[in-house]
Amino acid sequence: MEAYVARPDDKGKHAGIIVLQEAFGVNSHIRDVTNRLAREGYVALAPELFHRTAPGFEGNYNDIQSIRPHMQAVTMATAQSDLGAAFEWLQSYSYVQQDKIFSVGFCMGGRISFLANTVLSLRAAASFYGGGIAPELTKRADSLHGPMLLVWGLLDKHIGSEQRNAVTRALDESHKTYVNAEFSSADHGFFCDERAAYQPQAARQAWALLLEFLRSHQD
Repeated sequence: MEAYVARPDDKGKHAGIIVLQEAFGVNSHIRDVTNRLAREGYVALAPELFHRTAPGFEGNYNDIQSIRPHMQAVTMATAQSDLGAAFEWLQSYSYVQQDKIFSVGFCMGGRISFLANTVLSLRAAASFYGGGIAPELTKRADSLHGPMLLVWGLLDKHIGSEQRNAVTRALDESHKTYVNAEFSSADHGFFCDERAAYQPQAARQAWALLLEFLRSHQD
């Protein structure tokens, strides 16, 4: 499995973070997020989750059909395997503080970031418009290792209020710590400046929230 890695320029040890791709691959947007996190002081690793079917894949945001076979090939088992490999790599990397590893994911990666928090010893995890968390992954809410940041766009027709409420209800019932951020003027994919749905104001606010969320769980 290939991965894109970015880290701060200095030689010190830093917190690590797994950056989990949209369904469009480890493309320029995901690489940009990875670089931005490195500038904020994280060793950031974006694994290629489609490496079994399309190594190096970068999809077209206007061609949903072309990504479906690769999405469908990412099963719970393969995702857990890839998450474990990414986590082990970060823990073994000399620039990473082994006990300070996080995850963040977008779209498909948002769901996998939730999964990561149930199978890895993460400090915390963030999910941006992660569709499909409910009902399959909400059954695992008791297994969450760290707090969750959930980011949604309320104009998102792919993830309705029933799904969002099911996720927060499961976290409440499991007595888990979480932040639930809903942007009323934002659609699915609003954080990505390469998508038609990009909403600059919501994206800036969500980025600031993500950084503070990560910072607050490092101690």
